[in-house]
Amino acid sequence: MATPAPRLKSHWTDASGGLGYHWRAWRLRHRLWVPFLRQVGDWLDAWQPPTRELVLIGPSAGYALTERFLSRFTKITVLEPDRLARALLRRRFPGVPLQFAWLDVFSLPDGPAALARQWPDAAILFCNVIGQRLDTDTAPPWRLAQQDALAQHHWASWHDVFSAPQAPRRLPASPIDASTDSSAVARQLWAGIGCEVVDHGTLGWRREADYALWHLETTQWQLIEWVCHQSTA
Repeated sequence: MATPAPRLKSHWTDASGGLGYHWRAWRLRHRLWVPFLRQVGDWLDAWQPPTRELVLIGPSAGYALTERFLSRFTKITVLEPDRLARALLRRRFPGVPLQFAWLDVFSLPDGPAALARQWPDAAILFCNVIGQRLDTDTAPPWRLAQQDALAQHHWASWHDVFSAPQAPRRLPASPIDASTDSSAVARQLWAGIGCEVVDHGTLGWRREADYALWHLETTQWQLIEWVCHQSTA
């Protein structure tokens, strides 16, 4: 019998979100973030799961989401621990049918199975959360569990792959296999730049991927990967 995944714990602050993140978004999303947010919008416009039900995992206040995208769904469930983000999300999209749930899909290896059981007919969107909740040790087994448990779902994700104080010289070429030495890829992308690069353990989450740069802060860049999966049912 699968172990139930714990409930999300509501909080105000988080290393990758919370009050600091909302302050950063207020300052930068109409300036530094514009090219990246436009890219996410293009990804979401192109993703067309054949369902009117959606689960959003870790969307924060939905700074990268658009009403155009959300209006395609008649039922939207949000898994978001940041209580301020939940309030801001409702305020930003007052006409969108949002409801909040509390499943913490990252706390246990069988979290994806709990997600599949609870929302069997929904499309699932991981909103830049996989690279924040997982690391180089926990990402590989969770990835395998996700791909097995959600094989009959339409799901997509954009997530951090690498973080660095400077932009890479280029973006990765797709496809990339999950067994690829990500540290070697990072050395190639930042060759000659001479800065520390943080590996989030998510490179090649699926072989076919797209990539974008997020100028998150003046001296912080995120390399973001976008992947999607079509139901095998």
